[in-house]
Amino acid sequence: MRYGQLSGMVEPLAGLFGAFAVVLAEPLLPYALAFAAGAMVYVVMDDIIPEAQISGNGKLASWTSILGFVVMMSLDVGLG
Repeated sequence: MRYGQLSGMVEPLAGLFGAFAVVLAEPLLPYALAFAAGAMVYVVMDDIIPEAQISGNGKLASWTSILGFVVMMSLDVGLG
């Protein structure tokens, strides 16, 4: 029983450390999310466009990708 209580002694210290880490990381969150979104768009386009070129639909894939990006940005600006 004492070992269980001793193992719980670390929790308040870890909770304070976690709260401090959140306070430090919060200003960086928009930049990190923007980087992650850009990386995901790059990975998807890097995979889709060459595959579409092979099947003969390269222009269609390129234009629909551009259209989808414009729609996403319009919704982001319009809806805030």
